[in-house]
Amino acid sequence: MSIAAPRELFAPYDPAYDPLVSDGPGRNRDYAPTYWAATAGAPPDDDGPLAGDIDADVAIIGSGFTGLATALFLAEAHGIKAVVLEANRVAWGCTSRNGGQGQNASGRLYRSQWIERWGLATARRLDEEIRFGFETFKDLVAGADCDPQPGGHLYVAHRPQKMAFLANEAKVMRDRFGYDTRMLSAAEVRAEYCNDQDAAGAMHEAEGICVHPLKLAYSYLKRARAGGARVHPSSPVTGWETKGGVHHLKTPGGTVRARAVGIATGAYTAPGLHPSLTNRYFPVLSNSIVTRPLTDAELAATNFLTHEAITDTRTLRFYYRLLPDKRVQIGSRSAITGADASGPAHYALLVDGLARKFPPLKGIRIDYSWWGWVDVAHDMMPRVMQPDPKQAVFYALGYGGNGVSFSAHAGRRLAQRIAGQPDPVFDLPIYDSPLPFPAQGEWAARFRRFGQGMLYRWYYLQDEIL
Repeated sequence: MSIAAPRELFAPYDPAYDPLVSDGPGRNRDYAPTYWAATAGAPPDDDGPLAGDIDADVAIIGSGFTGLATALFLAEAHGIKAVVLEANRVAWGCTSRNGGQGQNASGRLYRSQWIERWGLATARRLDEEIRFGFETFKDLVAGADCDPQPGGHLYVAHRPQKMAFLANEAKVMRDRFGYDTRMLSAAEVRAEYCNDQDAAGAMHEAEGICVHPLKLAYSYLKRARAGGARVHPSSPVTGWETKGGVHHLKTPGGTVRARAVGIATGAYTAPGLHPSLTNRYFPVLSNSIVTRPLTDAELAATNFLTHEAITDTRTLRFYYRLLPDKRVQIGSRSAITGADASGPAHYALLVDGLARKFPPLKGIRIDYSWWGWVDVAHDMMPRVMQPDPKQAVFYALGYGGNGVSFSAHAGRRLAQRIAGQPDPVFDLPIYDSPLPFPAQGEWAARFRRFGQGMLYRWYYLQDEIL
């Protein structure tokens, strides 16, 4: 057993890291300067960098929510002791940089869009699976010291024109899926939840839990290792060969020879890691800031009566909430490239958005600012897949920013697939097809960032002007 290295021994955080152009995520890099990393406390023990060649039944690449949950379920449900390989610190990528909002959702599509795409019968089965997934998340949260803030999800209409959209979604969720959704007027939002001056009304969903994501990941880590999993940080996979059905994963400290491999690297997947992932998802940046603690007068002025997850109806949405220590966290989409991630315009977007929503907070000190990459599937839905039935290679990717809660269940299902346990749900769309290529193929993949820039301009016009 080894204890995580002292902070001064970690390689510096790289703010310009970009998964499309960087040569891998690095090795032994420190956490991004997030509020979560600053307040999670000392990390639990891990197994230190891999030192020497080893054999394993299962190797998991990536130690975020998905990788650790997969190792946890492999141990607890299937008696399989996995080896988890992480390039940097445990939970270094998406897991330590998100907004901590756990919602009863998966991917970017609404339930009305599920019906349009797959029909009502499949949409209802998918909803049952996502609900089960949220129960998986709730069970893991209940056993963790992760500052849970239950209560639901407030979906705010940022313009009056969006109220009809929300009313339709609320009706679909009530009538087709049996949810207890509720529409709120602007006055009700401000009186019962928070004095969001941007709100023209809202839809309230009863299911939703906000968490401290890094504390939750530390809980996963402890449970996985208690079940016999080995977790090796500072061990990036730098080479991959398959010989006689055995996967040889090369790291700087040694090679893991594994019967099966689960890929759980999210938007931090190294270029060329495995052919099944080439151009199969699109990494998108998201920014976050956290204020200093609010005074009692500021709390009264903003009327923050809730700690629930809040998002708005912008395509380039804001997500925000009041943290347990009376700080406000707010995030949204960011730069197109890693090289531009630290540009002042992206920071200003959040500061200005906070002031627009809560004018009493204009000019408040910002104590934390960071950004991170989100793995977005080209059809906006995640996958938990074995892309080639002839190879024991599996992945869970493509959450599109809704991975805090669903990653727990993705880990459960990924462990089930790796263990060879069939299930009738595996014919659902998120389980029975691989992550798709861009609709326009390889050409589109090469020029997607140009297209992303054009889309962001169009989304801004739709969100704020048209």
